[in-house]
Formats: sequence, structure tokens, C-alpha cells
Amino acid sequence: MMVVKPGNHLRIALAFAVTALPLLTGCEPVGSSLSQGAAGNGGVKVELKIATCQPTNLPGLGDAILGVAERVAAMTAGRVELTVHEPGALVPPLEVLDAVATGTIDGGFGPAGFWAGKMPAAPLFSAVPFGPEAGEYVAWMTHGGGLELEQHMYDQAGFHVVPLPCCLLAAETSGWFRKPVDTPADLKGLKMRFYGLGGQVMQELGVAVTVMPGGELYQALEKNVLDGTEYSMPAIDEKLGLARVANYNYFPGWHQQATILELLINKSIWQSLSAADQAVIETACRAAMLDSFAKSESLQAAAIRRNADERGVENRIWSAEMLAVFRETWQRVARREADRDAFFKAVWDSLQAFRNDYREWGGRAFLPRQPAGNRAAEPAAP
Repeated sequence: MMVVKPGNHLRIALAFAVTALPLLTGCEPVGSSLSQGAAGNGGVKVELKIATCQPTNLPGLGDAILGVAERVAAMTAGRVELTVHEPGALVPPLEVLDAVATGTIDGGFGPAGFWAGKMPAAPLFSAVPFGPEAGEYVAWMTHGGGLELEQHMYDQAGFHVVPLPCCLLAAETSGWFRKPVDTPADLKGLKMRFYGLGGQVMQELGVAVTVMPGGELYQALEKNVLDGTEYSMPAIDEKLGLARVANYNYFPGWHQQATILELLINKSIWQSLSAADQAVIETACRAAMLDSFAKSESLQAAAIRRNADERGVENRIWSAEMLAVFRETWQRVARREADRDAFFKAVWDSLQAFRNDYREWGGRAFLPRQPAGNRAAEPAAP
């Protein structure tokens, strides 16, 4: 268990938060509302117990919720605390949604895709194969109707929760394999841990897919329970030791070009908080999205080089033919899921409409990327 309390090193963050909060949330100027509050909720101390789905030592991923807890404590002078518990300490990761919805715990932190068995559309709010990159994805979620659709999904399914996007990651790797994969035939019969809708694609291609917590992957690969796995980005996978038990790491992450994790809070608890305290938590989550994105992007190149130079990993790029197979298979999966579930179709249609519109901008604005190892030197400044 970890209780995060404000310290002297957070005084600057507190000063910034008081200044920035109205700009980020659209609330009344916070000089009055934060000072009532350091006061809010009648001055009563608030502690929210948060169950995590990922270990908090995973950089940019699991540790994002610790940043939220620190900022909330700073902005409320310690009156509101998020007590962060490691996976399994309160409830197993895959039971977090039920526990939050029933009020067994106050909140949980993880990806919506974990609830696919309860709500087929849930993975669309965490990662989409061949989907938007981080900027486009968060634009749809926050300004294109995605978050409203997600709240409706939880309400419609009877889960008494409020989702707050709280972590944003860019693309992942698309798998660690113990043997090379050059053709679709090489996938058939493999046993893999694979997340979300990308897992459905791999199943279509003959892979035996399982969902398994990150902490179990090293042992499963070492004991041949798994032939391969995907989990996250190289610096995150490094913490799990995957490079020591699988020598082939494949790119790009076609199944997760961007990933969003969320803080779920029991709706009754959320509604009992003052507007000021709600704004503080929302602002802390928005800050965590920026920080998790920037931090995770800064770490990957060095991890890729360590894997190659120190552990003998082959960092491989999927061929155009294999990417075409993955894409065509995903299109079949998406059509099937939309035919099966009306709400999946509604969310999928919303995302596709946003993406079609976004191409007017995104298709023009960005420079094409050069492959790794072929980057020309930047010209000198004039």
C-alpha cells in the first residue's frame, strides 16, 4: 500500500495548479474555490482507495497513477489523498471494475479493454488496431464524443462508475516471439498473451490467445507456457524481463498505435465530492496524460538499443505483406463485432467519422517518417 502525501518538492506544482486549474477545466477562478477548499467537502479529509491493474514500477504506464495522487495531494494541501494499491492487493486486476461499481473499493486504474467480456465496445476506449495515433485518439476522446460514449456504455451496462482518462501512451511493440515469424503460417498454433481487439485478430490467424497479467509473463515464457507475448513499449517490457526469454521483438505496434488508461471512480463517491475536488482530480489526470506520454516517449530508444546490444534481441519490422494480413483480418473482426453489438457499431462509427474528418488535417500536416537507422542528419540552423 502506498499513501502519497505532499512534500516540499511539490510546492511549485501546487502554485502552478492554482494558477492553471481554471484554464484547464473551465471552472470559476480558483482562488476562491481552492481556498474554500483547501476546504471543500466541509473541510473533511477525503481518502480514496485505488486498486491498480498494472504494477506502479512500470514507467509511464503503471506509475501514472502515482503522479495523479501526488498532484491531488499537492493541490488540496493533503486533504484529499488517493491511496494507491498494487495489483491484487485489494482485488485481482480483472475484477477492478466490479469492485468499483459496487463500492467495494473507491476507484481503480487500468485500461477499459480489460472489460471486453462484459461490454464488447470497451476496448475501443483503450486501444484500436490500425487506429489513431495518440494525438488523434485523445482528440476524439476529449473533443469528439468518445468520453461521452464511454460514460453511456458504463451507465447502460449498469456499472456505477465515472471514467477519467489518466494515462496516454504512443505506439507499442507488437510482440515478443521465441522464433521468427515471417508468414501467416508461422503464427498458427502459437500460444500468446495478446491484449484487446488485437488479440481477436491473432485468434483469427490461428493463435491461441490468453489474457495474463504482466507479472506472470516472464515465467510463462521461460516455462514454455507461452510461445510469445505482447505487453507494452520496450522500456516497460524491459522491466518485465521479456528480452531475457524471447529474442525477436516485432514492430510496428499495429494493434496499439495509442493506448489510454483511466481512473474509474465509484459514481456515488464522485457525486459526493465538491465541484472543486472533482476539478482537482480531473486536472491531475490531464496532467498525468501529458506526463505519461512525454515520459514514455523519452525512454524507448535507449531500451531498444540495450535489448539489441546487451541481450541479443533482433528488433524486426513486419513485412508489408504481414501488415496487410493483419489489417485485412482486423477489418473482418471490426465488421463482425459491429454486426454483433449495436453499441460497438455506434462507437466504431463515431470513431471512423472523426478519423475521416481528421484526415483533412492529418493527411496534409505531418512529414513522412524515415525508417530507423536511415535518418539523415538535421541541417544546420541558418
